Amino acid sequence: MPLILAATPIGDPRDAAPRLAEVLASAEVVAAEDTRRLRRLCAALDVTPTGRVLSYHEHNEAARTADLVEAVAKGESVVLVTDAGMPSVSDPGYRVVRACVDADLPVTCVPGPSAVLMALAVSGLPVDRFCFEGFLPRKDGERRRVLEELAHERRTMVFFEAPHRLATALSAMAEVFGPDRPAAVCRELTKTYEEVRRGGLAELAEWAVEGARGEITVVVSGLPSGVGVMTLEEASARVAELVASGVRRKEAAAQVAAETGLSKKALYDSGLTSPPSP
Repeated sequence: MPLILAATPIGDPRDAAPRLAEVLASAEVVAAEDTRRLRRLCAALDVTPTGRVLSYHEHNEAARTADLVEAVAKGESVVLVTDAGMPSVSDPGYRVVRACVDADLPVTCVPGPSAVLMALAVSGLPVDRFCFEGFLPRKDGERRRVLEELAHERRTMVFFEAPHRLATALSAMAEVFGPDRPAAVCRELTKTYEEVRRGGLAELAEWAVEGARGEITVVVSGLPSGVGVMTLEEASARVAELVASGVRRKEAAAQVAAETGLSKKALYDSGLTSPPSP
C-alpha cells in the first residue's frame, strides 16, 4: 500500500473530496498535523477512523517519519493529513515523502481544495504562468533579500502570510517591486468572511495596517513584459548618470523605476547612501 497524502478543505468542510472520507475510514494509520482538527473534520464528514491516529507536525516529524515509512514498508495503508490543503505544501509531509521515495515505496494523493489555485483564479491577475513562494522570512533583512531575488520574476507570484505580518510584508513588496505593482490579498477563502482585496501593493499595505484576520494568500503580478531586467546596483548607476546630467534625483528615480520595475524609493535611497563618484 502507498503513503497517501490527503488534501483537506481549506475552510468549508463541504469542499472535501468524497474519497477523503473513504481513506480516513479505512486507513490502518492516520497521521494528522493536529488530531483535534482531525476529529472535527471527521465529525463534519460523518466518518470514524478505524486505524491508529498519530500526531505528525513540525515538532515531531523528524522522529516520527521512520515509523510511518516502516508502516508503509509493511504494507499498511498510511494516510497523512494536515490542517488545511495538501500535506507537504507549506505543511508537514515533505520528510516522509522523501523518505518513502528514497526507500522505493509508493506515494499517491487524494486531491482537494488549494488556497494557491483558488487565490490565483479569483485574483484577476495573469494565471498562465505562476510560481508559489510560500511564507516570506520573518526577519526584515532576509525578507528583503528574498524579494530582491524575485524583483525580475515575470510569472505571477503567490505567497502565504500571517495576518500580523501582512502589512509589513506588503510594504516590503511595495519597496522592492514598486508601489503600483498589481496584487490581490485573499483571506478566509471558502469561509463565511471570505474577502478578496485588489490594488497596488502600496495601497494594499496601507489597507492592511488596520489589521486583517484569518488565513491569508497574497497574489502579486510579475514584472511586466517589455520592462527591462536590471539589478538594483545597475539601476542605481543609471539614476546617478541622469542626476549628473542635470535631472532631479526624484525624477531620475521615477524614470528608472518605470524602465526597470524596481522600487522608486529604493532607487532614490540608493543614491543617497552610495559613495560619490570619483
